[in-house]
Amino acid sequence: MSIALAPLISTPTHIDGPPVLLQSRFLRPLPKHIFSISTNTRKLGTFAVITCSSSSPHKIVRDRRLDKHVVKQNKIRFVQKLKTLLLSKPQHFMHIQVLYKCRSYLSLHKPRSILLMIRRYPTIFELFTIPTPPTPFHATGSLTQLCVRLTPAAAALAKKEIDLKKCMSISLAAKLQKLLMLASPYHRLLLSKLVHLGPDLGLPVNFRSHLCNDHPDKFKVVDTSYGRALQLVTWDSDLAKALPLRDVDKSHGLIVDRPPKFKHLRLRKGLNIKRHHHEYLIKFREVPDVCPYNTNVDDLVKVSIEAEKRACGVVREVLGMTVEKRTLVDHLTHFRKEFGLPNKLRGMLVRHPEMFYVSLKGERDSVFLVEGYNDKGGLVDKDAISLIKDELMELVREGKRLRRERIKEYVNGDVNQIFEHQLDDEYCDDFEDGLDDLFQVDDASSEDDVDVDDDESEDEMEFWTADSTLNDLADSGPW
Repeated sequence: MSIALAPLISTPTHIDGPPVLLQSRFLRPLPKHIFSISTNTRKLGTFAVITCSSSSPHKIVRDRRLDKHVVKQNKIRFVQKLKTLLLSKPQHFMHIQVLYKCRSYLSLHKPRSILLMIRRYPTIFELFTIPTPPTPFHATGSLTQLCVRLTPAAAALAKKEIDLKKCMSISLAAKLQKLLMLASPYHRLLLSKLVHLGPDLGLPVNFRSHLCNDHPDKFKVVDTSYGRALQLVTWDSDLAKALPLRDVDKSHGLIVDRPPKFKHLRLRKGLNIKRHHHEYLIKFREVPDVCPYNTNVDDLVKVSIEAEKRACGVVREVLGMTVEKRTLVDHLTHFRKEFGLPNKLRGMLVRHPEMFYVSLKGERDSVFLVEGYNDKGGLVDKDAISLIKDELMELVREGKRLRRERIKEYVNGDVNQIFEHQLDDEYCDDFEDGLDDLFQVDDASSEDDVDVDDDESEDEMEFWTADSTLNDLADSGPW
């Protein structure tokens, strides 16, 4: 049987000529995800640049152990947003009529009821009434207004969190300084972009007015054409060090101390990748590390393995600073220009499952730092702020148990009370007080955020109006 070959390229007469390529219909085509070597001439001389290209997207293998953290966060998203609104007010309470104007910020759209959502968390929020100031229209009788505030337990937990962040101001300022050191070459970040990443870093809500101005020896606030930005003042060589790698050798549990026969790549439990992808990750690991702090993006070729090595290092540093070693992919795209990240950032994260995991849970994708979690899906190093979040989750679970008991009482007792709650919701929904434009803010994002989803508009709204403390919050009344 003869094999039909395609026309061959003319054979070179010298030895150093290009290789002869043979093509056949019976042979398996070579994978397109391979390395190619090209030579570039720079001031330092001629050197080889290894580039790579991926023609087909990689499949995301879901990890339930990590997805559960996103599901847990989505369940308390309403609680955290409403808590931020209440703490931003001077008296730490809000009228229900005014709260109905914050539907977009709370991610509650009609016909979902805000009152029913508040009653779902009896250990976090409580409803109360205050008298309406007398006016000539109803001078003979007194009316009341329905309001919401934090319970004493939730208020004490919020005060504990605020005091903890005040004690951690030095470490939080170091995080901001490291972010500015990563933003080459200008070492400047817009405050409107830092707001999105602030909760994941553990920054307080008022970090723009307090934390950014309390450390003038490290950074300062400047005015730019795109808005107010945070500018680096002092370069700290002690902070300009990459996140240390985990000790993988101890995790293998080898009995005999000898070099491995094959090159091993540590992946998540239950994750299998194709052979050419595995070979690519092995070669990517063998490339010398590129320091994300001391390497300028302009000195690297955009489609080179060194540029991708630096981009992975930058994302790894940012995720290492977060409280739960994860954030939204859209939050990283805000800093694509400042950090020198590629345009197809999500594709790069999916291409490196040994370092990152992209979760598809929720409306927007999240990215995890794999080395920050153990095989069971738990955090390796828990931050003090994450411990407070666990206490908040425990309060939510306790409220869920109380709610189940109330539902049993409704079933066995007076059922008309449920319809009274629904009538209150309809009354508050139809109430108009001329505050439609109260919570409209301008879009402060710059023009280079081209691939940000429309759902991100809910994070750009800000509703805090005054800074205040929570001293004697549990004992004081609404006035």
